Amino acid sequence: MKALILAAGYATRLYPLTKEYPKPLLKVGKRPIINYIVDKLEALDDIDEILVVTNSKFIPQFKKWRSHLQTKKHISLVDDLTKSHSDRRGAIGDMNFVINKKRLKDDLLVIGGDNLFNGDLKEFLSFVKGNPSPVIGAYNIKDIRQAKKYGVIKLGAKFKLIDFKEKPENPESTLIAMCLYYFPKGKLRLIKEYLNINTDKHDATGFYIDWLRKKVPVYGFVFDGFWYDIGDHKFYQEAKQRFQMKPRLME
Repeated sequence: MKALILAAGYATRLYPLTKEYPKPLLKVGKRPIINYIVDKLEALDDIDEILVVTNSKFIPQFKKWRSHLQTKKHISLVDDLTKSHSDRRGAIGDMNFVINKKRLKDDLLVIGGDNLFNGDLKEFLSFVKGNPSPVIGAYNIKDIRQAKKYGVIKLGAKFKLIDFKEKPENPESTLIAMCLYYFPKGKLRLIKEYLNINTDKHDATGFYIDWLRKKVPVYGFVFDGFWYDIGDHKFYQEAKQRFQMKPRLME
């Protein structure tokens, strides 16, 4: 199984912090955000390679980060060849780019490079193994106002995904989709199929998941603990404060 960390965005909502610096390398608790993700992936025996997709603007910073990172896993950096927010490929576009460039024929675990959570990925993979279909990570944010900012989901019997609404004005629940996905190798081709049909919806992965669930069964795994999507200054500051108070939070 390969793991893909999405780190090619330009994070305009975090300007000026991210104007010349990639969001996944911002520090929380004295460590770059992406390091916490690598720690979790390193603990998974199923993962034989970690791919980090970034862009031409930020790849020098990621090369420097990689040169100082101590890890047992093989880590490959992939430049998606974009240089600005205006020509970005989007999350789905980056997935497709990496699949084609690396000629991936393995099961794929995808995770956003700005996600901080203390849930156990081993439990997620155990769920995946008993369910050879696409699986998404889910989290109860417990705030209906905050739910508006995310993809709101509904799970049915055996945690099958039965509804997905991207950033709804009136959320029906507080269960939201994390930027965490498992795609079995036999379903990777559907990413390209989606892009061929939906030429203008490459950035929000929720649109793809909603399309995918209508073609094949998709399931959800609900994480406990805490989760931060470092999307703006408010959440970044909250994450930093929480880690400052409890530096061993991710253990």
